[in-house]
Amino acid sequence: MKKLFLAFYVLAQSTWLAAQSNNPVYLFSYFKGNGEDGLHLAYSQNGYSWQPLKGDSSFLKPTAGKDKLMRDPCIVRGADGTFHMVWTVSWNEKGIGYASSKDLINWSEQRYIPVMEHEPEARNCWAPELFYDARRKEYLIYWATTISGRFAVGDTAGDDKYNHRMYYTTTKDFKTFSPTKLLYDKGFNVIDATIQQQGKQYVMFLKDETRRPPQKNLRIATSKRLTAGYSAPSAPITGKYWAEGPTVIKIGDQWIVYFDKYTEHKYGAISSTDFKTWTDISDKVSFPKGLRHGTVFSISAEEFNKLKP
Repeated sequence: MKKLFLAFYVLAQSTWLAAQSNNPVYLFSYFKGNGEDGLHLAYSQNGYSWQPLKGDSSFLKPTAGKDKLMRDPCIVRGADGTFHMVWTVSWNEKGIGYASSKDLINWSEQRYIPVMEHEPEARNCWAPELFYDARRKEYLIYWATTISGRFAVGDTAGDDKYNHRMYYTTTKDFKTFSPTKLLYDKGFNVIDATIQQQGKQYVMFLKDETRRPPQKNLRIATSKRLTAGYSAPSAPITGKYWAEGPTVIKIGDQWIVYFDKYTEHKYGAISSTDFKTWTDISDKVSFPKGLRHGTVFSISAEEFNKLKP
């Protein structure tokens, strides 16, 4: 009987350990302050309570661009397991930063990608994001830029004459890039887009950046094609506060959208199972103090153990 009990105990323990190793750990890439000290990472086991890694110190100091900032870091894993990251290098440069890593600790040389250098009147390249297109085996890079005088509609409705639209390029190797093209223009100031795939549909979460009259809320648009055909924006999915920097993950049957309630200096979240009815769960989430706009993604328990001090 004792041997049987021990065998059962060993089996139960091994089953529990296997289950634990298969459970993903959620990571949140973010910046603090003005982005001058670089990449920060937080982790969560449940998607609600987030704790900083490495004592909330930087994992990577910025070197790309003239101003050498690392704002809005977006990290996506490619088909080969490599983590690719893009970020905002400056308030007013015409390119973005890029680096890659196998383990989120050791990073490649940082590079400046001049995605809008061909536009003389481009004012900025803000909040770049990545989407890996498995069908085409390539990466979509997309960001917000204001080109002075390009779009009459909304040209006086933004802050400091910023009137953003979403642009994109594609690449298979982060060395050669397709010509930059317009991704989203529905006649209003738009920024902070992030794209998720749901079945055969692409869902774009975006910020209506209109200042006058004030919107400053999050909405969604959908398309059957990744790089074109997105719908007019939905009604706001966030509340009466100002929100920006959405990032999205699916946990179980729940889609969770995290975002910066930037005028209130805190983070919020909403959840949905159908992209139609949204529940505010801001009172259920907690983040490291000072966390700013970034992205959420998942890694394995084994990978996470290598990140912990």
